[in-house]
Amino acid sequence: MLVLRRRDERAPRGVNGNGTASAEPATHSIEDRLEEAVGLARAIDLDVRAAEIVPLLAPRPATLLGSGKVEEIAAQIAEHEAGLAVVDHALSPTQQRNLEKAWNCKVLDRTGLILEIFGARARTREGRLQVELAHLTYQKSRLVRSWTHLERQRGGHGFLGGPGEAQIETDRRLIQDRIDAIRRELAGVVRTRALHRSGRKRVPLPVVAIVGYTNAGKSTLFNRLTGAAVSAKDQVFETLDPTMRELRLPSGRRIVLSDTVGFISDLPTMLVAAFRATLEEVVEADLVLHVRDIAHAESEAQAHDVTAVLADLGIDAEAADAPVLEVWNKADKLDAAARLETERAILRSGRAPALVSAMTGEGVETLRAGIDARLGAKDEVLTLEIPPDAGRLLSWLHANAEVLEQETGESGTVTARLRIDPAIKGKLDGQLKRAGLAATRGATRGQTPRL
Repeated sequence: MLVLRRRDERAPRGVNGNGTASAEPATHSIEDRLEEAVGLARAIDLDVRAAEIVPLLAPRPATLLGSGKVEEIAAQIAEHEAGLAVVDHALSPTQQRNLEKAWNCKVLDRTGLILEIFGARARTREGRLQVELAHLTYQKSRLVRSWTHLERQRGGHGFLGGPGEAQIETDRRLIQDRIDAIRRELAGVVRTRALHRSGRKRVPLPVVAIVGYTNAGKSTLFNRLTGAAVSAKDQVFETLDPTMRELRLPSGRRIVLSDTVGFISDLPTMLVAAFRATLEEVVEADLVLHVRDIAHAESEAQAHDVTAVLADLGIDAEAADAPVLEVWNKADKLDAAARLETERAILRSGRAPALVSAMTGEGVETLRAGIDARLGAKDEVLTLEIPPDAGRLLSWLHANAEVLEQETGESGTVTARLRIDPAIKGKLDGQLKRAGLAATRGATRGQTPRL
């Protein structure tokens, strides 16, 4: 197998050629993109025999590459007896067909490779439908390379009918029919997810969605926070179907934590569209955890790619009031000098990112507290006087709110100062009524309601 990559003339990581800072956003280095392409190939167990960076100054309409380079690569493919060549660049149907003829092997471009990975990883019916939709959308314009009978014509109706419908048009129509059917099924998925969200709103638990570049450690962090056993192998797109678990924070607040599909640079538009139903969980989330592999050389460029996808979903991660908390993961892979520089960067950052290691657990408790603080920004602080015979109410407060102070008087009356989520304050009023006490509606923040 041969992996190719168009040479990017821009300097990587947002630095100009003279070493000064660049106003452009950080971009991936050529070497990193090649390494990523090889990782994508190995993600579906392909045996990578050769990988090469090919300078591309003037793309050719027929083959993308110049004739000399096409012949050179053909010789390498023959030498390695490769049955597949992957071009880490978008190919038109004509370019793909011509390269297959020149190289005498199957050719995939970046979009086709990512689709193959997604097809191999989808587990739920929803995931398989989304992948099939993306596959069919991709294949619709590429039928010419998959069939040998497309020049055939089906006869027209009646004696005076025309030559009839070409086979390629029949196949395109059949594909379009299947695409329409899948979209109808996915519309049902969207409605079902909307019902699930409305159900969660009746039992108001905040939703926290984990996003990030593929292989940034999202699933490992998800497992560390929730105690779940989601597959977390060291490979790209290990998680495809979303997973949700309930999590209790230090204050007693219960939340729903959602692990989502990883992002990647140049993520095909059709995949973003196909997985929009899944990614709606991110859009509807109360807080988004942007997990970054802070030890990766291309961490800044990866963060830019994730921010771009979030922007496509309508989330401006750069806004000052954005519901996004950055999590700088893999702190255990930093050497002493890199660790010091990272800690200085945290101090300089106005967003107060959390430095963690999902693998070792370092910083995870601080992250829990940070999530709690972000979600609790609108919490109300109340002081309640609880009679001695209302132990059940006191127990409920400890389970559902954060009891800041608690003092028991000589008469046995407990004075509790607590922080509570406004979303469950109505439930507190219900508990007070069951205990025969007055509701808190007349109390203002920090005051003691009359009981």
